Amino acid sequence: MGLVGKKAPEFNAGAVINGGEIVEKFSLEQYKGKKVVLFFYPLDFTFVCPTELLAFQEKLAEFEARNTVVVGCSVDSEHTHWAWLNTEKKNGGIQGVKYPLIADLSKSVAMNYGVLAGEYDWDNEGDWKFSGAPVAYRATFLIDEEGIVQHESINNLGLGRNVDETLRLVDALTHLQEHGEVCPANWNKGDTAMNATHDGVADYLSKH
Repeated sequence: MGLVGKKAPEFNAGAVINGGEIVEKFSLEQYKGKKVVLFFYPLDFTFVCPTELLAFQEKLAEFEARNTVVVGCSVDSEHTHWAWLNTEKKNGGIQGVKYPLIADLSKSVAMNYGVLAGEYDWDNEGDWKFSGAPVAYRATFLIDEEGIVQHESINNLGLGRNVDETLRLVDALTHLQEHGEVCPANWNKGDTAMNATHDGVADYLSKH
C-alpha cells in the first residue's frame, strides 16, 4: 500500500549535513512549511547512485528557489556517507553535495516507507534471515508543507531516476496549491492547466 495522501512516516536517524557535518538525530520535522523531496538510493560507492546524487546537487538551487528541500537516504552509515562526500568525483565520490544524507543502517526508514528491496523472515529452522537485497530501491517521495506525501515513485535498482521530472512535479504541486487548477499530461511550468470541472476541462480541450 502506497503512502500518497498519508502523513510521511517520522524518524530520527544519524545523518551528514552541509557536505561533512555528522549529526546524531535528523528528522524531517524541521522542514515544516517547506516541501521535501526525500529520495532513497541503494548504496554509497556504487555506479548509478553517484550520478543521481550529483544530478540532485546540480539542480539544488532550483529546488531551493521553489521552497523545497532535498534529502537523500541509504542503508549506509553516516561515516560511510562522510567518506563518500569527501571523495573526489573523478574517484567515484560525490564531493560537493551539500544536502542531507540520512544513515539508515537499521533499514527501518526504508521499511517504514515501503522501499526496502527485500524483507526479514524466519527460515525453516526458526532462524531470522533476510530475503532479497538488503538495500533501498530508487524511490522518490514529494512531501508537502504539512508533511503529507503527494507523490511517490519506486524504480528497481538498475533504473536511474529523472531529476528534471522531480522538479516538474514540484512545479505541478505548487501550481495546484496556488491556483486550484489541475495539471494535465506533460504539463510544465508556464503551460495552461485546467479547472477540475466539466466546463473547465471542456474549455481546456477546446484550446488544445
